[in-house]
Amino acid sequence: MDTKVNFDALDEGRTVYVRPVTVDELPDEVRKEVEGIDVLYAVHRADGERLALVKDRGLAFVLARQNDFAPVTVH
Repeated sequence: MDTKVNFDALDEGRTVYVRPVTVDELPDEVRKEVEGIDVLYAVHRADGERLALVKDRGLAFVLARQNDFAPVTVH
């Protein structure tokens, strides 16, 4: 692939990061609401602010795009 991308033109403020979060990492009040689920997907801003928690990865990407964000996966 020889496509050139001008990264200077990208708006970094619109990038969000999607990562899996084990329910064990979440506060007690959230854990009570998601009984029976082991992993949720978090959508975060670059500064680490969590914007959303959703049930699956695909939904996290759809949610981000519907709100004009550019989602990327964090490992």
